[in-house]
Amino acid sequence: MNKQTLLFSECAAVSDQKYSKKIEAPIYEPRHDKPHLMTLCDATKTKRLIREIDASHLLEDEKEFLRAAAWRHAVFHYERIADYYAHSGPETQRLMEQSALIIIDFDKAIEQGFVQLCEDIRKQYLEEYGGNSEADKED
Repeated sequence: MNKQTLLFSECAAVSDQKYSKKIEAPIYEPRHDKPHLMTLCDATKTKRLIREIDASHLLEDEKEFLRAAAWRHAVFHYERIADYYAHSGPETQRLMEQSALIIIDFDKAIEQGFVQLCEDIRKQYLEEYGGNSEADKED
């Protein structure tokens, strides 16, 4: 039996497993003091790219685009962000929610377009397994 056959037979074995139909939203409990703002995101690669962009001879509109694209490389530490959120004032919390750094209200997240895929999956689940309330049946 070659390696490719082994790989596919292992996949078949995994796909035969049953999945739970029980869906529960995770609930985060703050575990730490408010972390320092500078520990919420690692922008090392982003800043390096921006320095290179700034030093280039490109047109300013190209530089602006590339600077924006460089932020895709920032690494967000979501557990720290959640702790920071938990220890922040209402204005900071509201803006963090609008940036989808924290999702508190599932319906609001759908309304703002942050969880469209989750909503599509929820609708498909309800079609297949049925809802538990009248609100579920309205979808």
